[in-house]
Amino acid sequence: MSLFSAFDGVHTDSPSALTVHGESTSWAGLVASADAVAAEIGGSRAVAVSGNATLDTVIAVVAGLRAGVPVVPVPSDAGPMERRHILHDSGAEIVLGDSGWGDVALPTVPTRLATGTGGSAGAPEPPESSIALIMYTSGTTGPPKGAMIPRSAIAAGLDGLARAWDWTPDDHVVHGLPLFHVHGLILGVLGSLRVGSKLTHTGRPTPEAYAGACGSLYFGVPTVWSRVVADVSSARALRGARLLVSGSAPLPVSVFDEMTALTGQAPVERYGMTETLITLSTRAAGERRAGHVGLPIDGVETRLRSDHGELVQHDGATIGGLEVRGDTLFTGYLNLAEATAGAFTDDGWFVTGDAVTIDEGGFHRIVGRASIDIIKTGGFKVGAGEVEAALLTHGSISEAAVVGVPDADLGERIVGYVVGDDADPAALIEHVASLLSMHKRPREVVVVESLPRNAMGKVQKRLLQQR
Repeated sequence: MSLFSAFDGVHTDSPSALTVHGESTSWAGLVASADAVAAEIGGSRAVAVSGNATLDTVIAVVAGLRAGVPVVPVPSDAGPMERRHILHDSGAEIVLGDSGWGDVALPTVPTRLATGTGGSAGAPEPPESSIALIMYTSGTTGPPKGAMIPRSAIAAGLDGLARAWDWTPDDHVVHGLPLFHVHGLILGVLGSLRVGSKLTHTGRPTPEAYAGACGSLYFGVPTVWSRVVADVSSARALRGARLLVSGSAPLPVSVFDEMTALTGQAPVERYGMTETLITLSTRAAGERRAGHVGLPIDGVETRLRSDHGELVQHDGATIGGLEVRGDTLFTGYLNLAEATAGAFTDDGWFVTGDAVTIDEGGFHRIVGRASIDIIKTGGFKVGAGEVEAALLTHGSISEAAVVGVPDADLGERIVGYVVGDDADPAALIEHVASLLSMHKRPREVVVVESLPRNAMGKVQKRLLQQR
């Protein structure tokens, strides 16, 4: 089977099989356009695509994959320095579509070529081990690194999720997420193409757009879902959906509960990274527990290790560093052999850098990034996520982020940043102390108008620490 079931007759085609920001096409129309572009780029070292939420972006990505040429999605909000690094590091030789990059001298191939002029239809399927995408990480420890993702990893990840979510060609996927991240591009677009389900990309993920799409399977990040539940009529319009999926950042328990009450079903939470794709998820037919991301999908194994390299017990409380191995992993970082080697243990497990607990039944709970979300204060290890969850149970605030900052006495002291018009820092500190161990209370709470977030809605805690 090819990477795209939707192109192999495992579906019922329609003029609106794929809609992106109001523009629709059939699967046949998409493959005709993509194959015309693929005929122009065959043999290229790599091609760059702007991650704008447009039908042209989808055509460009599919064209690269049909041609067997690595596709480099460039964040639509990338600045000139980041964009230059990605284009140079990836070795991209062509830009597909109208990128709007006035500072880029690479040749451009339009995505709306005349169809039926040769194309790549009938061309052999590229090897499963060949690189499909080069996706750049956020660059929190230096310039962004290009994660090389093979076709086999995409296929394994999407098939595993299809089984976990009972995802079929009868589904109608709806999302409005960026097309330069795993969530929006691989799950939202390539997942629909592999399964053969109808896809509507709403352009922007507004509550009104989600409510009006009448889908069966919705993807969103916590910021999207918090806005949906704040719009009660839009949330209730999703009661006809089969599954509501949240990922890319922890979903606050309060939002989980509101989604359950307003839509009639608890959301499915899942976990993954650029380097691993999606590895953990709660199941469509299984338990959905607030604050937990479920079990490994088929083909994936996980383990927890302590700072000293010992295996950590699965008791639901002991925190360890999450390591992953399986069919969904990337091949390595482009041009960075040392960084690639450093990302794996000697026995071949990928070190995620996330702090996690696993209970006796195998349910995973992400505590946070080990480097920033495990706060070492007064001889104790405190998970920032636990303190954030406690803060969010106070009715005066809507958002919370907790970080550790250097402290001469404690090593690190716990500082909470909260959003809320009526927030009282002293009351919030006492509130956490009443819910958690005394050493887990924030020593300081700062009220802010908003929390700094990236394009996927993740709070940029480094910026908070720098304050």
